[in-house]
Amino acid sequence: MEQQHVRPKFSRTSIMHYCKLVVRSLMLVASLGAYIWHRVTAGEFEGICKDIRTPFAICVLVAYGLLVLDMVVRFTPFGYESMGCRKQFKRNYLPTGTQEKPKRIAWWRTLLVVVAWAALNGGLGLMYFFIPGFDAGILLLISLFYSVSDMICILFFCPFQTWFMRNKCCGTCRMYNWDFPMIFTPLVFLYSDPVSWIMVGLSFTLLAEWEILYHVFPERFTENTNRSLSCANCKEKLCHHKRQLRGFLKKIESDLKEIKAKERPE
Repeated sequence: MEQQHVRPKFSRTSIMHYCKLVVRSLMLVASLGAYIWHRVTAGEFEGICKDIRTPFAICVLVAYGLLVLDMVVRFTPFGYESMGCRKQFKRNYLPTGTQEKPKRIAWWRTLLVVVAWAALNGGLGLMYFFIPGFDAGILLLISLFYSVSDMICILFFCPFQTWFMRNKCCGTCRMYNWDFPMIFTPLVFLYSDPVSWIMVGLSFTLLAEWEILYHVFPERFTENTNRSLSCANCKEKLCHHKRQLRGFLKKIESDLKEIKAKERPE
């Protein structure tokens, strides 16, 4: 009897991330529409607190409120979030019993990410200060775009994983909890807006907790010392979506090559 191929089911974690992708995308689209309306009817957007009653400010505040809830959960070891962002807690540490030292990712790979991200957002800061019309609203929209990109990185393709860190999956990611500080990096330039500094302060507090635990308890962050990060114990299957996408793209590439080969004259 021919064995049927059984497709992996979606885990609760993957379903949650798909829901987040949809919600964040809708908030980005709504905010973009409200921003365009604001520019047409009222001119440049000066800041959330200064234009608090405008539709654009309201859309951004709702989106940021949802992101704050996500951040608050990250401070605890509980919930349906990926083990990649909860591995730093003692509750989620399952020793492998090995005498090996934690196999950590080379420090210079992390530094490359910091430099690349600082260069990208530094360029945005220069545009904000020196290009007329590049107002606070654009920086807020970019931060919302980053929040959508964060879900795309988890579900489909992560440039940091592929080009910089070279880690196996989200579970072993060195910089998983860097996502919120990266989302709110553009707000650093809005130093006159209290809402921006609340978001920046909360996200960088999360980063500080992550980095302190990473250096104090490195054994919790690597697969060879923490069984929670092994494929055998993974219940999330987030990497399945990335493998599906890679397989789909390879099939398209193969089909295109086959079509071109047939079109060549003999």
